[in-house]
Amino acid sequence: MSELFDDPDPGQNAPEFTVTELSGAVKRAVEGGFPHVRVRGEVGRVSRPRSGHLYLDLKDDRAVLAAVVWKGVAAGLRTQPEEGMEVVATGRLTTFPGQSRYQLVIEHVAPAGVGALMAMLEKRKAQMTAEGLFDAERKRPLPFLPEVIGVVTSPSGAVIRDILHRLRDRFPRKVLVWPVAVQGEKCAPEVSRAIAGFNALTPGGALPRPDLIIVARGGGSLEDLWGFNEEVVVRAAAESRIPLISAVGHETDTTLIDFAADRRAPTPTAAAEMAVPVRAELLATVAGLEERRRRGVARMLERRRERLTDLARALPRPEALVAERSQRLDYASTRLPQALLSFARAKRLELARGDAGRFGPQLLTQGIARKSDRLSAMALRLAPALSRSVDRARERVQSTAARLRPTALARPVADGRRELERLGTRLDGTRSALVEERADRLSALSRVLETLSYRATLARGYAVVRDGAGAVISDGKEAEAQSALEIEFRDGARVAVTPSDAPPPKRAKAAKKPPPDQGSLF
Repeated sequence: MSELFDDPDPGQNAPEFTVTELSGAVKRAVEGGFPHVRVRGEVGRVSRPRSGHLYLDLKDDRAVLAAVVWKGVAAGLRTQPEEGMEVVATGRLTTFPGQSRYQLVIEHVAPAGVGALMAMLEKRKAQMTAEGLFDAERKRPLPFLPEVIGVVTSPSGAVIRDILHRLRDRFPRKVLVWPVAVQGEKCAPEVSRAIAGFNALTPGGALPRPDLIIVARGGGSLEDLWGFNEEVVVRAAAESRIPLISAVGHETDTTLIDFAADRRAPTPTAAAEMAVPVRAELLATVAGLEERRRRGVARMLERRRERLTDLARALPRPEALVAERSQRLDYASTRLPQALLSFARAKRLELARGDAGRFGPQLLTQGIARKSDRLSAMALRLAPALSRSVDRARERVQSTAARLRPTALARPVADGRRELERLGTRLDGTRSALVEERADRLSALSRVLETLSYRATLARGYAVVRDGAGAVISDGKEAEAQSALEIEFRDGARVAVTPSDAPPPKRAKAAKKPPPDQGSLF
C-alpha cells in the first residue's frame, strides 16, 4: 500500500491516480482488513425497495454504519430487522464507490439477547393493540360440543398425542390435524396458512370444516416460540372465522397469538379440556335433570289432585241438587192421571153441548156440495178452452201450408238462379284471365329456352363436331384420329370423310322421339 504513495522522483509531485483506481485501492484495503466482522448496534432506518434487497443503518450513541442485506439473504433471515431493535449483525465490510462510503454486507442477523426480543415483542403488541386485533369484542364464544376439531401442530410431537388422549377420555370427537413446523423459519408461514386453510374449507364438503381450531405447541425458549409472535400468525388468528384456542408453551409462556385467539389455554391438554365437556358428567347431568323432571311432574300432579279435592269440597252435594226436583217430579206424576181424566170429561161435556154439530154429517154434505159446484164450473169452462186450442192449431197449420205453396217458392228459386248466373259469369272471367296468364308465362319460358339453347350459337356461324359414335369433339388431335366426322350446322348435319379412307356409311339418324305428353295447360 505504501508503494502506491511513495514519490519515485524526489523533488517531483506525487504520482496521479484516477478516481476509480483510488476507490479500488480503498476497497481492497477495507475488504482485506475486515473480511469477517460481528457488529452490535441498534437498527435505525430500514428500507425495502422493490428489488428485494434490504438497506438499513446500525447505530450507537456516537456513530452510524450503513448496511445492506442482499435479496437472497434477506428472504432467509430468521429474524427480520425492525427499527429500534438491537441486533448482532455478522458480515463483511466493503465500500460503495458510487457514493464514497463504506458499508457492512450482512450475512446473518440475530437479536442482541432476550432483551432485544422482548423490546420488539412489546412494540409489536402495542402496534396490534392500537389496531384493535386484541379487542374483547372480536372474541367469539367456543361451541359447546364441536363435531370436528382442527389441530395445528407438529404431527410427530407429544402435543398431538396429549390432545387426542384427553379428547378420548372426555368426549371423543373427529380431529383434523394440519401438520406444521412449530419452530424455526418455516413456523410462521406454515401456521398462518394452516389457519387460513381450515377457514377455507366448505361446510358439508368432502373434508369437513372444523367447528373449533386449536393451535398447540409445547414449551420452549423465547427464540423457539418466536414464530407465534410473527405478525402473519397473529393476523391469521384474529381474522379466523372459526373460534380458535391458543395453546402455545406452558402456563408461564406468553405469545402474541394468545391475545389474538378467542381463548388461551395454559397447556395443550387444557385446550382439549376447553374444547369438549366430560361425557360422563353430561350423562350424569342429564340423568339428574331427568330425575328432577320426573319428581317435578309427580309433585305437580299431586298438587293438582289436592287442589281438585279442595275445590270439590266447596261444591254442593249432587243429591242435594236433584232432591227437590225429584220431589217435584213425584208430586206431578201423582197428579197427572186425575188431570187427564178431568180434561177428557171437560171435552166430552163441551162436545155434548153443541160443538159436536160442527163435526156431524152436515159438515160432510156441505163439503161435497162445494166440490160439486166447483167441478160444474170447470166443466163449463172446458168446452170453450178446447175450441180455442183447436182454432190456434188450425191457424198454425194454415200458415205452414201457405208457406209451402209453389207461388211462395218461386221467388227463392228465381233468386238462386240469378246468383248462379252471376257466379258463372265470374268463373268465365277468371278462367280467361288464368289462361292468358299461363300463356304469357309459357311464352316467357320459351324465350328463355331459345336464349340458352346452343342452336342460337349455331345461327351465329358456329358448328358442333362429333365423331362416328355421336360424341362431341373439342380437341384438334382427337379430330385427326377420326376417319369420319359429323358436323352440325344451323340448317342440318354433314358428314366429313378423310381422303385416305373410304367414305364410311352414313350414320343413320336416330329417330327423334316425340316429346312426352305434358297435357294441356288449359
